[in-house]
Amino acid sequence: MTQVGLSRLETLSINTIRTLSMDAVQKAKSGHPGTPMGTAVMAYTLFTEFLRYNPRDPQWPNRDRFVLSAGHASMLLYSLLYLTGYDVTLDDLKNFRQWGSITPGHPEYGLTPGIETTTGPLGQGFGNAVGMALAEHLLAERFNKDGLNVVDWYVYGICSDGDLMEGVASEAASIAGELGLGRLIMMYDDNHITIEGDTQLAFREDVGKRFEAYGWDVQHIDGMDMDQVRQALENARRILDRPSMIVCRTEIGYGSPHKAGTAEAHGSPLGDAEIKLTKENLDWPWPDETFHVPQEVLDHMHQAIDRGAAVQGEWQKTFDAWAAKYADLAAEFDRANKRQLPDGWAASLPSFTPADGAQATRSASGKVLNAIAAKLPLLIGGSADLSPSTDTYLKGYADVIHHEFAGRNLHFGVREHGMGSVANGMTLSGIRAYTGTFFIFSDYMRPPMRLAGLMNIPPIFVFTHDSIGLGEDGPTHQPVEMLPAVRAMPGMHLIRPADANETAGAWWAALERTDGPTSIILTRQKVPILEGSARPHAEGVGRGAYILQDAEGGRPDVILIGTGSEVQLAVGAAEILKGQGVKARVVSMPSWELFEEQPQEYRDSVLPPNVKKRVSVEAASTFGWSRWVGDEGHAVGFNHFGASAPYEIIMDKFGLTADNVAQWALAILGRPANPRGEGEHPGPHHGRGNAPHERELEAQQGGTETSTESPAHKQS
Repeated sequence: MTQVGLSRLETLSINTIRTLSMDAVQKAKSGHPGTPMGTAVMAYTLFTEFLRYNPRDPQWPNRDRFVLSAGHASMLLYSLLYLTGYDVTLDDLKNFRQWGSITPGHPEYGLTPGIETTTGPLGQGFGNAVGMALAEHLLAERFNKDGLNVVDWYVYGICSDGDLMEGVASEAASIAGELGLGRLIMMYDDNHITIEGDTQLAFREDVGKRFEAYGWDVQHIDGMDMDQVRQALENARRILDRPSMIVCRTEIGYGSPHKAGTAEAHGSPLGDAEIKLTKENLDWPWPDETFHVPQEVLDHMHQAIDRGAAVQGEWQKTFDAWAAKYADLAAEFDRANKRQLPDGWAASLPSFTPADGAQATRSASGKVLNAIAAKLPLLIGGSADLSPSTDTYLKGYADVIHHEFAGRNLHFGVREHGMGSVANGMTLSGIRAYTGTFFIFSDYMRPPMRLAGLMNIPPIFVFTHDSIGLGEDGPTHQPVEMLPAVRAMPGMHLIRPADANETAGAWWAALERTDGPTSIILTRQKVPILEGSARPHAEGVGRGAYILQDAEGGRPDVILIGTGSEVQLAVGAAEILKGQGVKARVVSMPSWELFEEQPQEYRDSVLPPNVKKRVSVEAASTFGWSRWVGDEGHAVGFNHFGASAPYEIIMDKFGLTADNVAQWALAILGRPANPRGEGEHPGPHHGRGNAPHERELEAQQGGTETSTESPAHKQS
């Protein structure tokens, strides 16, 4: 293929992007040079003629967003950021993929100025871009008044074959088409190459027809022809009733004599000799130099600084006129961009008493959500076709549907993966997004949950039907291993409230947090409202764990620790033990992560180091509980799949009862006792006994735990 429609300066600028990308990958001895070389015309045209941004104010609220969904092509973006005047230096490019640099292997939000989202896991950036475009429509509906448009931006993206093979892109694209997101413009780098070779090895579909079926406008162009790229972008900007897909035929590794158009150009350095030949082939005047940037190119590309200042200045005039008329909205706009909450918002949180009766924490969550909705107008979300079951619907507010964005209830359809990625994009754009689905389906949306933790952004993931307590649906829907799995995710706060009051506290903690995601884990079955749970949220759930009921004199013989629906079992066990002359402290521990963030003095006051007799109870895998119960304690739970039956029967069969908790407490105290292990199970096909004991597993993996022979070490 041959690039056409370029002036000398344009050619020099585009080839500067290519040579910087080649040189950085070669110096790092790893990376992906081919895609930056093939997409340089597309990206240059976008950054110099269409994208509205201010390199000196990367967070200007009304900037256009650019998402490099093909995050492996990160040197394309780093080169553009440097050349257009962001706070990225040539030395930063030379330190590509090195320790402590701001130019990591894939773009990372919050690390490099101008990076809108973390990309690399293919398809995630596509979903984020959909979320950003949705946020633009929601915010415009909320804030734009009387022709004063303070929210007026586009979302552009470059995606790859790999992005479009991933299912999350299909889910998100379908959502975007259904809603008619007209300010979303994706450019598809159709280079026909993946790591293994030609895309026809696994990907022969007609992408254009597929996106037409989703409801997108589709154009097909030569991505090496600047005039065609320019015209396609102009066309797409005028289409405001649906998203746009521009299928851009390109050549990976363009200019390389021996590797262009091949898989060899994809994910490996070209080699010094091939780079020199490529530079000569591109008529690059400095074939023997590395990281050479012609001054005329830098001067030309730096025009983005003055251009950005001018466009932001014009917007500021509109904003000032708007703010003078709508001071309350202006304050809300400012809070949204700073991820701040309005003063006094927490006063709307409801409280509950035992007289309110037992209720599922999912139901309590729905009451809390609806109670705070009026105070938090940008708290917007929905579920994966499960709002009646997850209680995540905001009553009295409209649905967000095709071309109607005044509502607050989103319908993601049965698309957990897409839902999570879209929610991340919304969160990155000023919306306090929440999602809802069954906890078992958290595995379907782990990638966006993980990336939310990596980016330190605060979407709220609501998960209901949290354990074997959902009963008859059986083991396919009983998330026995999900609690330890989500707890293992860096940056994630998991909160499993014990009752309605703790549920209100969970929402308080999730909304007050601005530096990472929160998963709220809720029951299907009813649970009682516990004496002692109605305390200030900052002193209860907000601290991760607290003393719900204490032993007489505050000197316990044993500490009983529970989470969620099993805290009531700890309370019941404490009463049984009292009849045996045993003093028990009951600790509710809704969040390990919040508890770990507390000062050591507080943690020791809740779990005194000298009280080593401890029993935890949780209707899930016991993996991880050894850190809290220690060598002399015991974790009541189970390490196999569940069963289909009424939940009360399953709980009893698996030993999730107050009596069994009490019996284990007596056993570790050396008192006469008859504790049960994992209990009955309907059949071996559910994996009973397949999971090794946690300490044994840690030992196999080089851990420091030693003996597993004592009965106190056996976890049920």
